[in-house]
Amino acid sequence: MQRKKIKQDSIFQLIVTISIIVLFAVASNYLFTRIDLTSDSRYTLSSHTKELIKELDDIVYFKVYLNGDLPAGFKRLENATHEILDDFRAYGKDNVQFEFINPSESSDQKTRNEIFKQLYQKGLDPTNLQVKEKGGGNSQKIIFPGVIVSYRGMEIPVNILKNYMGYSPEGNLNASIQALEYELTFAIHKLTTSEVPKIGFIDGHGELDNFQVGDIANTLSELYHLERIRLNGDIYSLQDNLSRNKYDLIVIAKPKSTFSEEDKFLIDQFIMNGGRSLWFIDEVNVNMDSLAYTRTTLGLTNKLNIDDQLFKYGVRINPNLIQDVQCAVIPVNTALYGQQPKFEPAPWIYFPLMSPSQNHIITRNLDMIHSQFVGSIDTVGINPEIKKTVILSSSKYSRTVMAPVLVDLSLISEKISANRFNKSYLPTGVILEGEFPSIYTNRTLPIKTQNSKFIFKDKSEQTKMIIFSDGDLIRNHVREDGENSEVLPLGYDRFTKQTYGNKELILNCVNYLCDMHGLLESRTKEYKLRMLDKPKITKERTKWQIINVLLPILLVVLGGFAFNYFRKKRYSK
Repeated sequence: MQRKKIKQDSIFQLIVTISIIVLFAVASNYLFTRIDLTSDSRYTLSSHTKELIKELDDIVYFKVYLNGDLPAGFKRLENATHEILDDFRAYGKDNVQFEFINPSESSDQKTRNEIFKQLYQKGLDPTNLQVKEKGGGNSQKIIFPGVIVSYRGMEIPVNILKNYMGYSPEGNLNASIQALEYELTFAIHKLTTSEVPKIGFIDGHGELDNFQVGDIANTLSELYHLERIRLNGDIYSLQDNLSRNKYDLIVIAKPKSTFSEEDKFLIDQFIMNGGRSLWFIDEVNVNMDSLAYTRTTLGLTNKLNIDDQLFKYGVRINPNLIQDVQCAVIPVNTALYGQQPKFEPAPWIYFPLMSPSQNHIITRNLDMIHSQFVGSIDTVGINPEIKKTVILSSSKYSRTVMAPVLVDLSLISEKISANRFNKSYLPTGVILEGEFPSIYTNRTLPIKTQNSKFIFKDKSEQTKMIIFSDGDLIRNHVREDGENSEVLPLGYDRFTKQTYGNKELILNCVNYLCDMHGLLESRTKEYKLRMLDKPKITKERTKWQIINVLLPILLVVLGGFAFNYFRKKRYSK
């Protein structure tokens, strides 16, 4: 009788277990959730990414060229990419597909070279690796750590390996893993966006030309519609005849000549109607090219006639130049007079490497920013309706010199003493957000509006602007080659062959001002790089080998004994 009851209980438990499993399987088709127990939420997609993936109406295909026999660090990057794409597929179902490809799989060198050429032409950057052979020697291996993202016949490249100056190899890999979601989400956004915001680059005051902003313009044109605008006092250059803005954002990139009151008024009313603005202003003008012929040049204050306007909005760009211990280098001829020129790199304190704030979504996790002859910014006024946030500043060891200033290359030969640089973290980039007063309130308007449908506003709608005190932040170098001009990458230093974070900074600023907050949300993630203690590993190697190898076996054996003991005790009755 007892045996029959035990048999019935066992059958009942089996039926209940199977029923629960079937119930969970059915429910999983209708309910979906994921639990991320990591402290840095590395396996949780941002809300914007989830919505973007869920709203896909066609297949997005990822070809990841990171596969094969790779070093441990690149295997970690490969695994992280696989995990991100698995997360994408979990939310996008069949509309997200991917494959991992080894471009070096072929044994034929000619075939491999042809594949490498195609990947390079598509926009993926190669990386040379030193691989240790079993015999003890080293060999070179070319890999393409990147992704080609395809959607409806269109495709764009995504280079997923970061190479930040001053980062260790582990730090660069960690930064690459941190940026994976942002880079891949941004690619999807570019491929699937139908409504394109409009950006106007103001022209006519000596601003940077198409070549000098060519690199950032090419990048922005993938997501925005760009135009160059000459104001010329035309009341409808920024607005239509219903007093609505024609553009979502205007960019004022390093003007050199004076703004007329009419043009200032047009910009002011664009802002009053809720328009966003991005300013790159040199308060002091220094001609760096003249230093190639003479060892000195003079830095003079620019007469742009916009100081009062910016002051009204809440900032003052000071007529000074920052000198910083944390700086870039320039080539200097160290040969004696009459000898063959010999150029060597030397630190140039007028080229500060700016530190992005880690407390704002725009600048978090950015590399240092390359600047040239930058001034300091003060926030002014106590208007409670305007929020002011510093996002870019000098280093801990900096100082300022007031204009007019004699810029002399002899500074290079002077020994840099940190004690002489006694000003820390001077602001060079500020975000202003809120409702701004018009500079023309209670003033005679410089443009007659009585015979038009233009409506003057003395207070803005809720809007925002970003102001930088260096026009060169957005300027890329242009290599002249006869009749051809080559646009170099923004942030690229020709002397050190390093690329700084200027391009990412400008792109993030534009995305922020155009309310692309979802794209920036994925940049706020910060994965903690938990490095192993190598001395401790060497010292306690045997101990941890025993724990990791023998302890699991011991636990299994003890579990088996315990199971048999309780089983005999139960059924012996």
